[in-house]
Amino acid sequence: MRVRNAQGAVMSQYEHTCMIRGDGGRTIRTILDRICDKWTLLVVATLDQRRLRFTDLQRQIPGISQRMLTLTLRNLERDGLVSRTAYAEVPPRVEYALTPTGRSLIPPALALAGWAMEHSADIEASRTAYETRNGSPAR
Repeated sequence: MRVRNAQGAVMSQYEHTCMIRGDGGRTIRTILDRICDKWTLLVVATLDQRRLRFTDLQRQIPGISQRMLTLTLRNLERDGLVSRTAYAEVPPRVEYALTPTGRSLIPPALALAGWAMEHSADIEASRTAYETRNGSPAR
């Protein structure tokens, strides 16, 4: 199988592992740590349909604290996935929206969610079998 890299050069079927490991995986790990944390995909998915104010976001994401939403939005803004628009009004109004880069995260996130739903029964069965064999849940 031949694939082309970003520069258009042909790569062998194993070269993609070198791309993934490139710098020891640090670059990819830091990005995946951000987008795969507990709250990021929920915030991104919630902003998929429209721009929202902080309180609207918090209402639509059950269980997220004000502090965690603040940190998540700040990190997403820093990474260029979310834009923050402050309006000079009284009282102040701030809205959050996905950037084009943030919007591009929706298809792979949906694919991953679909994979999880498709395989959830198999994973649950494997967990049960593991716990039966080993006597306790994996940590």
